[in-house]
Amino acid sequence: MTGSETPLRAPRRDATENRAALIEAAKTALQRDPDASLETIAADAGLSRRAVYGHFPSRDDLVRAVVTAGAARILAAMPTTTDLGELPPAARIAAIAVTLWSEVSHVRSMARIAVRDPFGASVAEVFAPLRTQVREACALGIADGSMRSDVDAATLGRLVEGACIAVLDEATRSGTSDEDGRRMVVVSALGMAGIDWRTAMLTEPVSSVSSVSEESA
Repeated sequence: MTGSETPLRAPRRDATENRAALIEAAKTALQRDPDASLETIAADAGLSRRAVYGHFPSRDDLVRAVVTAGAARILAAMPTTTDLGELPPAARIAAIAVTLWSEVSHVRSMARIAVRDPFGASVAEVFAPLRTQVREACALGIADGSMRSDVDAATLGRLVEGACIAVLDEATRSGTSDEDGRRMVVVSALGMAGIDWRTAMLTEPVSSVSSVSEESA
């Protein structure tokens, strides 16, 4: 090391803890009230508004950190390509929809924030692998004739995604139970893919890929 080089310093422990406290406070406050102010979040974290700016330039930056971290957590819980590999196309989408619902049903208000501007693009970037799985399932369904073929796989994937978001909106607005939400998200996603709702209901909402696999065997 030369005399002109300055060694890198790790963040002070209190600064690291303050940032973590802000993120945790934001999770709780925004779930309670999606319009919670920066002052409210700072107060819940035991910090001043001025202290917040030492970590996040704006409220949007703080919320973006919260929702992208949440998206990464959800992505880690989703079925892998290997998990889905032996399932038929409809069962793949059902497995993705059910797992997604299970991960967001208890944080519905935060999930609604995450999928809309100005945060939707950041969350979409995190969810890119998941969108690829949905698109691949749609492509397989189109190819084998089990799904609608009036649109291409990429468009159909986006329509399926939109159907899941619509269920999230309705479930949050009406206080839908977790069980009914699981059923709704599967029927809506598969219905958008062109599968009759009675047929879609035969894919029972489950909480794990293994259960879907057993039913599809």
